[in-house]
Amino acid sequence: MNDVGGEASGSQRAPRPRAVGVREVAARAGVSRQTVSRVLNEHLDVADETKQRVLAAMVELGYRMNNAARALGTNRSRTIGVLASDALQYGPSRSIAAIEQAARAAGYWVSAAFAQSGDPASVADAVAHLQAQSVEGLVVVAPHQHTLDTIETLDTGIPTVMLHSAGAGQPDGRGPRSFSVDQVAGARLAVGCLADAGHRRIAHLAGPTDWLEAESRAIGYAAELAARRLEPALVVPGDWTARSGYEATEAMLGAGVTAVFAANDQMALGLLSGLREAGVDVPGRLSVVGFDDVPDAAYYSPPLTTVRQDFEELARRAVAALVGGSTGSADAGAAGDASPERPLAPELVRRGSVASPPA
Repeated sequence: MNDVGGEASGSQRAPRPRAVGVREVAARAGVSRQTVSRVLNEHLDVADETKQRVLAAMVELGYRMNNAARALGTNRSRTIGVLASDALQYGPSRSIAAIEQAARAAGYWVSAAFAQSGDPASVADAVAHLQAQSVEGLVVVAPHQHTLDTIETLDTGIPTVMLHSAGAGQPDGRGPRSFSVDQVAGARLAVGCLADAGHRRIAHLAGPTDWLEAESRAIGYAAELAARRLEPALVVPGDWTARSGYEATEAMLGAGVTAVFAANDQMALGLLSGLREAGVDVPGRLSVVGFDDVPDAAYYSPPLTTVRQDFEELARRAVAALVGGSTGSADAGAAGDASPERPLAPELVRRGSVASPPA
């Protein structure tokens, strides 16, 4: 009986309102359906005043553009391809989500393909998969030099930009445009924060050597120490995971360092766990700075001082470079401003994991 009653109740629900179509938009704007179609398909022979009336009517009525139908009318896919490797890491995953958001704001779809970073055939297959979908632009979320090398050997015929390729720009201007956050500057902010607190024996918990960003952060670590006439106290290799940070605890304590710059927040989290297990007070005895500002960093114990990257702005600039700057970036001309020579500036976020070294 209850099931029957439930069905009856469900059958009495009000029908969903019919989606607003071209006919309703045309009537509201006082134009023909053909004119609405011309506006949708971006024809140039529509007067600006008429176009604005049509667009205003779409907003008033809540008209939702059908990209599939639009593609048929324009012979364009309005799709941006994203080729990614190591997408489970925080930076690439945040960037992919931000690319989708920026593309949607510009009226584009996103199609993603994933490749094994160390496998040229896998990269080529992923590009071919996106080419088969007639993508109009390609964003390569490529933190590895060998992925970039493979991309540059392929004749894609598609406008292409690179993300997370710090330090991989072509000095002669060849190859795809590269958009990145200044990793060297971010590392220098982290080390500078520790040095300003009085630390002289600063270690580095490094990222994997085959990651461009890990290499750039290591360069920044060494550069800031050199600028302050300090010697690297210890460099311990990690693999981005909290486990590798935890396993570095013994080496850090054995070297007698008073501060550690971890190349990402996850490794910093593992290190904090290992230090707590060893009875070491942070920041009373040892200070820690991370990199990325993951959402949980403010809730680590203690809250983690770290370096923040603006993944959303990075994605907006990359998408704008492909679709002509129609993403609504907060920075006018941003696509032209971000380049291998002018990467985005990172930001130091001060929390509770840094203090002066023990006397």
